[in-house]
Amino acid sequence: MAEKKILVVDDERAIRDMLRVALEMSEYGVLEAADAQEAHRIIVDTRPDLILLDWMLPGMSGIELARRLKSEEVSREIPIIMLTAKGEEDNKIQGLELGADDYITKPFSPRELIARLRAVLRRSDSLASGDAIVVEGLCLDPSSHRVTINDKPVQLGPTEYRLLEFFLTHLERVYSRNQLLDYVWGGNVYVEERTVDVHIRRLRKALKVEGHDRLVQTVRGAGYRFSNKFLGAAE
Repeated sequence: MAEKKILVVDDERAIRDMLRVALEMSEYGVLEAADAQEAHRIIVDTRPDLILLDWMLPGMSGIELARRLKSEEVSREIPIIMLTAKGEEDNKIQGLELGADDYITKPFSPRELIARLRAVLRRSDSLASGDAIVVEGLCLDPSSHRVTINDKPVQLGPTEYRLLEFFLTHLERVYSRNQLLDYVWGGNVYVEERTVDVHIRRLRKALKVEGHDRLVQTVRGAGYRFSNKFLGAAE
């Protein structure tokens, strides 16, 4: 298998050096950029497999670069993990809203970063290759457009299928109804927020086989997440 290329975009050399060592030890190829302009040139020229992008950059910020990358065809499908010293939830949500695949808050351990990076690459590779995505016996196969639970077929409408596909490729993250409308229905479609609740109920009903409806969790005051972990603040 060809070596995966990771672009590290951070204006702090010490951070870039630390990330380069961690990535190379995990057998990834590493590209580096200190600002958004240099990063964009590298992305167009080399098409990295994933971008580690610092929120705060000189000139064009990381969040502005991410927005540009997600709007351009050449870079739209490249996964982005935001690196941020900002711990506020609003900043994290802003990054996810514009299309970042994950975020990690500084300071972080190289081990945590590599684990997050591998998870994002696995999701990206599964969708690109058409490989099936499996969580606790729940299997979505993009190539055949079929969903099964422990090999038993699950009947889903087209919207419920798209909703499940989104959840399976964005595990553990909480998404508001507005975010789900943008990602699943599309930002140019006018649909009321309560429509999301209707389709969530339909999805849960379809996944009741062997209790898999518990994976679709309501997070009070925030939205929904797909998780096989302890419910915590969910209801």
